Amino acid sequence: MTPEYAQKVTLTSIHQERSVNRLILEKSDPVWTRLRQDVFVTSKTEPMLAGYLHDTVLKYDSLEASISYFLGGKLASVYLTTTSLRDLFFEALTATEEIREAVHRDLLAVVDRDPAARNLALPYLNFKGFQALQSYRVAHWLWGQDRRHLALYLQSRISEVFNVDIHPAANIGMGILLDHGTGVVIGETAVVGDDVSMLHEVTLGGTGKESGDRHPKAGNGVLVGAGAKILGNIKIGEGSKIAAGSIVLNEVPPHSTVAGIPAKVVGKPKFAEPGKQMDQYVEFDFCI
Repeated sequence: MTPEYAQKVTLTSIHQERSVNRLILEKSDPVWTRLRQDVFVTSKTEPMLAGYLHDTVLKYDSLEASISYFLGGKLASVYLTTTSLRDLFFEALTATEEIREAVHRDLLAVVDRDPAARNLALPYLNFKGFQALQSYRVAHWLWGQDRRHLALYLQSRISEVFNVDIHPAANIGMGILLDHGTGVVIGETAVVGDDVSMLHEVTLGGTGKESGDRHPKAGNGVLVGAGAKILGNIKIGEGSKIAAGSIVLNEVPPHSTVAGIPAKVVGKPKFAEPGKQMDQYVEFDFCI
């Protein structure tokens, strides 16, 4: 066997092995398979983006590898390069099954709840609410690793790039939709359950200079309308709905609708988990 033929056989074996590995990964991750298919179709319908889509998604073997490069490039600065952030993001996003599941559920949540997200490729590539949330997840992982200076630096970059300010110490569940995302602020001791949806300009903040546990705790399935401000260490019961523009200063009972300044209970949502349904219409029921 000539050296040239041996090299050709070796390269062919490597390509075959990579193809097999990719098939295994795609079969074990239907979200990644679906995303790649959506991106591939997009690359054919819009050739001007073909190179961008290849470098961002199609050349990678997993969702974690792709998003690490993609967000690393968006958040890079003169101090932290795309390469260093890519490696950091990949380490974080593959550290536990929980964080991996959160990324997948967040992406599916956008497609399920936002009519503008006609496939997985659109929010993945273009929706800064989703992108900011995944970047926060890396910062939150860093906070848990006691790498707090880097976590806070990353928070600052996320705020600069996406206009979404989430403290890395905040605890946020899975299946979260930050619709549009612009102006969302979530404080240090805030807790957000699973399957929660928030629109733009939402604040989960404190009420002043108090220290310690000082931010809201939102249960599962909550819907928070655009511009709503929830202030203080108060509980927002599961399955509740906060009307757009409301200022919430007191506890919200589970499965209730609140509206106004200050917000008061005005009714009950039609659905058990309004955060999933995105029904923002407020039906006033003054018998409650």
